Amino acid sequence: TRFGNRKPPASAYAGYNPVLAWHGGMGGMVPGFVGGLFWDGRATGWTLGDPLAEQAMGPFLNPLEMNNPNERLVCNKVQGSEYAGLFIGVWGNGSLNCAKDPKGVYRRIAESIAAYERSTEVNPFSSKFDRFWDAAKSVRPPVTMINMMNKNRFRNLGLDDMELMGLAVFNSKGNCSRCHLLQPMHGSPYPLFTDFRYHNLGIPKNPQNPFYDMPRKWNPDGDAWVDPGLAGFLAKVPQYADKAEESLGKHRTPSLRNVDKRPEEGFVKAYAHNGYFKSLMHIIHFYNVRDVDQDCSISTSMGMPCVDPPEVPQNVNTQDLGNLQLTQQEGMALLRFLKTLSDE
Repeated sequence: TRFGNRKPPASAYAGYNPVLAWHGGMGGMVPGFVGGLFWDGRATGWTLGDPLAEQAMGPFLNPLEMNNPNERLVCNKVQGSEYAGLFIGVWGNGSLNCAKDPKGVYRRIAESIAAYERSTEVNPFSSKFDRFWDAAKSVRPPVTMINMMNKNRFRNLGLDDMELMGLAVFNSKGNCSRCHLLQPMHGSPYPLFTDFRYHNLGIPKNPQNPFYDMPRKWNPDGDAWVDPGLAGFLAKVPQYADKAEESLGKHRTPSLRNVDKRPEEGFVKAYAHNGYFKSLMHIIHFYNVRDVDQDCSISTSMGMPCVDPPEVPQNVNTQDLGNLQLTQQEGMALLRFLKTLSDE
């Protein structure tokens, strides 16, 4: 009967996220925050040195999720489980003492979850794209420089012509690789398709978000609630509170890996931090025409929903999306390429 305010982000491939830090624009990099987990970066890694383990600590105690009152109760549940012996086998004698060290046990629980989330079972790198990446290592220029002019050099390496066209669009006209980087990062053997940064993409408010109907105890603003994104967290951090205003409406760039993976055919997935989009084609269309379709004429002609205004109009990224001028064929090719990122 309780609902959180954002769509749950994926844990797969999240273990490569660095600790949250401010980058002031060195080396041509645009100033901004990099790293951290949750959509708003609040699992910083500042305490444990590991954003993934800190993220694992959140849901247990969140009143809108698992609603445990404290670390000791979580510890007691693990202590009473049939895998308690395995826990002690990994961490050693005294590692599951809930009476004397509930906070220490809670940390070990989180680090155990993070270790699993970093395993090859969760991060197999087994997609069609990964096989293509391996096959294309000897091609020049490298995949990171693929575009519409040189894409034919990469034919017959695992992607069909439509998927290959989509990859070229992704890395050129579509501007996708500006934020979903087409290169390995932070020790990853393959691209992770994220820049680990925060952006306001002008996502509209999602009227279907059940958080709006939560009791005032959890949502005192009701329908008027606006998601501040990264700014909501930064406003509570003294050394970064002065950067909250410029971060209003910004959310973490997710990995595109498994972006179309679903448990069965016909399963409806939700996209963006608030689940506003219900198909990849819808969000591709939004990125394509957001800034040039105020009268909905383009959307109507393409049989797509009209583009709603942004929930947070400040700090909207207008450089990388909004008027991409993609043709319908290029949009379909981009969709086909994104489907190759699903692990098998």
